[in-house]
Amino acid sequence: MKTQKEKELLFLDSVSKTYVYDATDVIMGRLASKVASELLKSHQSGSNDKVIIINVEKSIISGGKERIVKDYKARYELNHPRKGPFYPRMPDRIFKRSIRGMLPYQKKASGRSALKAIRCEIGCPSHLSGELPDGHILGDLSEVKKSLPERFMRLGDVSIEMGAPGHSWNKEGGNA
Repeated sequence: MKTQKEKELLFLDSVSKTYVYDATDVIMGRLASKVASELLKSHQSGSNDKVIIINVEKSIISGGKERIVKDYKARYELNHPRKGPFYPRMPDRIFKRSIRGMLPYQKKASGRSALKAIRCEIGCPSHLSGELPDGHILGDLSEVKKSLPERFMRLGDVSIEMGAPGHSWNKEGGNA
């Protein structure tokens, strides 16, 4: 098992490109599908590009609050505590799971390698704040970023409603 430092060094590889996307005020599904298709293309062509998504707790899910919370709680409560299926509560894991649903990770090696090349972060890590390191490129969100929908909910608030400890990203103490 790799330590956290080894994982960070893996993403600081100088041969491949690392795209950094800021998920603030971006619809989660649109960004997830863009990342999934971009990674599949790069891994099928042989270049091992990586993606880091920051501020995933600030991404949005469109729809009414009651429906969103009901749907996510139904997915979470579907499982058996020991047998599964295991559905995450933390926003970074929910985001990565939504990307995983768009990748052929069970059937193709390119899908598995694309899934390994994704890192979702709550907040912004210190090495990515300010100027980006060498080999890191800010991802293009022009086709994904639209105006905010009329009704939406942030992914961090959905996680808090599901019972995740919101104090790690929500500075107001975890209240939704």
